[in-house]
Amino acid sequence: MKLTYIYHSGYAIEADSFTIIIDYFNDSSDNPDDGVVYGKLLKKNGRLYVLSTHSHPDHFNKEILTWKQEHPDIIYIFSKDILEYGKANEHDAIYLDKSDLYRDEMLSVQAFGSTDLGVSFLIKTEGKMIFHAGDLNNWHWNEESTHEEIDEAENFYKNELAFLASKVKHLDLAMFPVDPRLGKDYMKGAEQFISAIKVDVLAPMHFGDEYDKAAAIKGYADKMGCKLISWKKRGESILF
Repeated sequence: MKLTYIYHSGYAIEADSFTIIIDYFNDSSDNPDDGVVYGKLLKKNGRLYVLSTHSHPDHFNKEILTWKQEHPDIIYIFSKDILEYGKANEHDAIYLDKSDLYRDEMLSVQAFGSTDLGVSFLIKTEGKMIFHAGDLNNWHWNEESTHEEIDEAENFYKNELAFLASKVKHLDLAMFPVDPRLGKDYMKGAEQFISAIKVDVLAPMHFGDEYDKAAAIKGYADKMGCKLISWKKRGESILF
């Protein structure tokens, strides 16, 4: 299978008979003809699954609803808050809340919790376990928060992570936030994640254009036996 970094938290996963696009915000290029989504994936044969973990504008772009005009074999799977906040209509997608499950002959998508809006997604397909965290992270803001706020964020994240780890022991691939805006401890949530769950390949996200800072978790990932993908630019791909 092929994994492509689109932008921010946006990723594409390609198999022979289907493609999954998760949390599309912008294409991999400012020129639509050169972007991996509009230049390639919307024109590719096979089923297209379009997933959105929540309604924040950096994870959900309403233009994805127009893709069905170009690619009729398309299935939208959204977090339920996208419907509740009026970002899409009831008939536009399949909506999942925490613990809900979608399954068909090609894959299954189960919704897990988040420490912000919406859900995270566990995808099972072709013998692989794939996780997209959405905004599940230890959003601690340690350098500007009170001790009470830090403890609250820490406990919230640990509870969600413990529940996930009780259900999932191993992931072939995890896409997880490594967001430098959090300050000096910005890698903490990702480190806790790969400590709690065996992850073969970690793909950072939510880092904007700060590729070097996203790659700084490599040392810890190596210690945990986890391969970090150190992206250099939008539109890059790896096989996994």
